[in-house]
Amino acid sequence: MSQSLAEDLPGASGTKALRVWLESSGYARRLLLGEAGDPWAEGAAKYLSWFTQARGLLRGDVAVVDVGDMFRSWRARHPGLAAEMGAKKRVPYPLRRMLEEEGPRALLDEVTVAVGAHLQGQVPLVLAMPAPGAWLAEAQIAAGREAEVDADAVEDAAMYMADFIRCVAGRPVGGLLLEEGAEPGPADRYAPILNAARHYRWAVVGRGAAPGQGGFDAVIGADPAATGCDVTAALFAGEPLPETGAGRFLFAEVPVAHAPEAVLEAVARLRGTVPA
Repeated sequence: MSQSLAEDLPGASGTKALRVWLESSGYARRLLLGEAGDPWAEGAAKYLSWFTQARGLLRGDVAVVDVGDMFRSWRARHPGLAAEMGAKKRVPYPLRRMLEEEGPRALLDEVTVAVGAHLQGQVPLVLAMPAPGAWLAEAQIAAGREAEVDADAVEDAAMYMADFIRCVAGRPVGGLLLEEGAEPGPADRYAPILNAARHYRWAVVGRGAAPGQGGFDAVIGADPAATGCDVTAALFAGEPLPETGAGRFLFAEVPVAHAPEAVLEAVARLRGTVPA
């Protein structure tokens, strides 16, 4: 494994290191902090403590810091922000105003430094956040509006996101995960965030992106053409897992309420499916 996600993504030869990508933050939060627990609430040191315990529960081939979750926590703890996000009528303004907040930028900077030092380059540190259209809609709803998304606004959102990630440009980040909502957005309008990530030499992975969308180094989904094969449903239903070729990896999101014993059994089965 390495600090760079790009170096670990599977190639056609199957010699790269990434084989299993686990999303278990919701599960780990419930198990370690309780239903209402918030790993972001008390600063970088407390987050690192939770993060190290969470990775101790289930070790995937990447380490993910959920930036979208950080902002949800921040909004919950700063209720006045919602009114500020809704202060102007422009469609992209709620997201722009949210991403301008200095507090989350400083917190993410501290967290990436702390997590990077903990990982010591053994696995890539990946920042996860909603894709531009999905984040645009989430911010509008948080500001008390109905979600309104169009292609131009998505491009504006991608631009605001590109500006935001500059706060950790010099930190040991290895990749970016953009997570689509129910309706995948127009990835051709993601250029600002994609170009910024590549400038920092971060690989960009799209989860739930529409098949055939360009610009991503890998896509996670159920489509047979996806580099990351999402086996969540089959894995936790006890169904047979699909065979994957040399150029793919397996992805699974651990259900938040799943029993620990069942999770360990499922993850062991998942790892046993992947060729060494």
